[in-house]
Amino acid sequence: MPDNSNSLAELQKNNLILSEKLKEICVEKGLRVATAESLTGGLISAAIVAVPGSSDYFDRGFSVYNNQAKEDVLGVSVKTISAFTEVSGQCVQEMASGALARSRADLAVAVSGVAGPGPSGGNPAGTVWIGVCRRSQSAISRRFLFEGDRTMVREYTVFQSLSALLAMAEDLPLKNFSRL
Repeated sequence: MPDNSNSLAELQKNNLILSEKLKEICVEKGLRVATAESLTGGLISAAIVAVPGSSDYFDRGFSVYNNQAKEDVLGVSVKTISAFTEVSGQCVQEMASGALARSRADLAVAVSGVAGPGPSGGNPAGTVWIGVCRRSQSAISRRFLFEGDRTMVREYTVFQSLSALLAMAEDLPLKNFSRL
């Protein structure tokens, strides 16, 4: 992960580099990708489609900012949100699985969290859960705590999401991700 001293421009440049690498690997392996985004509101999808030819591997993106959308569009259980909240590993795992079930993608990433400026639901600003899933496998997730303003938290989330997708596409282990 880039350190928190990176400027917004450097972080966005790194996100573009990751998107280019992701496209290269996914096209080479014939993999398709879907995204399910809450706090980023489409920024991961935007980073992916910033690279020409992304339609060769990007299947679709779901922007599900509120809980009702998570339930209606991705099939996240009301019980999961009630028991664990929308800012949880359980929620993003269901979001990632739901994105795969509702797309032609092989890999999915899902994000939910608190971008700030202040805390929400007992979570400090910068709390982010990222979930990833490969078709026919269980979803896994990891909690992050990013520093910076709302924009930086969201861009760090894009960076980590693209990194996780790239690792999955390359069949590399995802450090500190787990099934809940």
